[in-house]
Amino acid sequence: MRRVRVPPVRREAMRTHLVRALSKLGLASRSEARSLIAAGRVTVNGRVIRDALATVNLDRAAIAVDGRAGVPAARVVIALHKPRGVVTTRRDPEGRPTVYSLIVEPPVPVVAVGRLDLATSGLLLFTNDTRFGDWLTDPRSDVPKVYLATVRGRVTDDDVAQLAAGVKSNDESLAAAEVRLRKASARESHLVITLTEGKNREVRRLCASIGHEVTRLRRVQVGGLDLGLLPPGSWRIVEDDELARAFPHFPGFQKHEGTVP
Repeated sequence: MRRVRVPPVRREAMRTHLVRALSKLGLASRSEARSLIAAGRVTVNGRVIRDALATVNLDRAAIAVDGRAGVPAARVVIALHKPRGVVTTRRDPEGRPTVYSLIVEPPVPVVAVGRLDLATSGLLLFTNDTRFGDWLTDPRSDVPKVYLATVRGRVTDDDVAQLAAGVKSNDESLAAAEVRLRKASARESHLVITLTEGKNREVRRLCASIGHEVTRLRRVQVGGLDLGLLPPGSWRIVEDDELARAFPHFPGFQKHEGTVP
């Protein structure tokens, strides 16, 4: 089986559109920001900027509204134990419960990092730090995500080897970084599957490619962060020292930065 290797990632400046920068700095909502920019009330390094899509460097630019400078909010990362039957979206047209309905009164507005499908439970992270969220979901970061999968029927050692070697699903190449067979019987088998790419419904598609339907799926680890004993539907704030240990290759945690870049 292939082992997961997480390479170091170089620090890159956090560049974003001015309209998003105002929101990140707590100076205005996204909708308010466009009006403020158009009215000439926003300055970047002392110059009035009227282009909402102008690119700014949040690490270096001095951004102000009517002369009032913005201060980045403290970085917040939240770990949620997503239950089955809950959708990873802010609003659902079918009226199903959403992950955002479970996070009651977070200290700052946060967004989900990636998603888990309706029938999948387990560890889902939220943050207000877009640089961390982008790094975590970038396949080039090789961040391992560990799943416990229950499938119909007996999985063989040959099946396990095939999942690690790679399969084709709808003309797309899929491969698990690591697969361990915990239990196998004629009725069902239990697998521990580690992924690093995070393609759509990847575990279910991998198992279907070898003729086994997933009946239960739970994500138990992202990077070095475990789900632990967090009950379904509950959430907690992940402290900075835990983040530094769980994601040692993310540049923002190496220096224990306390604010969103």
